[in-house]
Amino acid sequence: MNNSNDSIEQPFISHLIELRNRLLRMVLCVLVVFLGLAAYANEIYSFLAGPLMQHMPKNSTMIAIDVASPFFTPFKLVLILSAFISVPYILYQFWAFVAPGLYKRERRMIFPLLIASTLLFYLGIAFAYFVVFPLVFGFLTSAAPEGVAVMTDIAKYLDFVLAMFFAFGVCFEVPIFTIVLVWTRLVTPAELAEKRPYVIVGAFIVGAVLTPPDAISQTLLAVPMWMLFELGLLCSRLFVPKPDDTETDELPNRLERQEDE
Repeated sequence: MNNSNDSIEQPFISHLIELRNRLLRMVLCVLVVFLGLAAYANEIYSFLAGPLMQHMPKNSTMIAIDVASPFFTPFKLVLILSAFISVPYILYQFWAFVAPGLYKRERRMIFPLLIASTLLFYLGIAFAYFVVFPLVFGFLTSAAPEGVAVMTDIAKYLDFVLAMFFAFGVCFEVPIFTIVLVWTRLVTPAELAEKRPYVIVGAFIVGAVLTPPDAISQTLLAVPMWMLFELGLLCSRLFVPKPDDTETDELPNRLERQEDE
């Protein structure tokens, strides 16, 4: 009886050790990137503030309300940027941990989806910075009442920008969500196509909730979400499971793999 319990506990402990090691590698990767970028923290923040500074009135600057904001805010940005840059390596570590426990068909599906979701997230951030921010900041700065000086706090600006980045990055994952829904047999492409009107309305509601209260930014988020839904709907037809699609692969024995190593 004790031997059976030991045989169960040993692979469980080995999995925990492997998970710990991979988490440490993720943290170490973020730390290395952070140390490499820390010396350029002020330059990176200036680049991030570029879309706003281009539309601010002449002789106006950003301000720092808190005493420590000029020091901590750029480093906060660099830390978050380091995590963003490390996403491919983090996803690789996640993939290397779960892949041995997946069927062959699942491995063929999930790995491309991880790559596509990473690229779409980065694409959403780039779209927000290069397309949305110039229009949004141009509108917001021009809407200030007469006699009101536009001076934004650097910490609040960073929080606003990061929220926008996250919103656009997640919303650009719509094709992945659509493909996963079809692949897991929760819905069919035909059923998704029937729900297109609700998707369009939902996209504009999400745009209204996640973006500033102006029609430009709401539309710039809602329309890409709709187009990405159409793209995901088109691609999902390639991932419809076949009725006779039965899994013949056996789950790999991770304990045997670790013993071989």
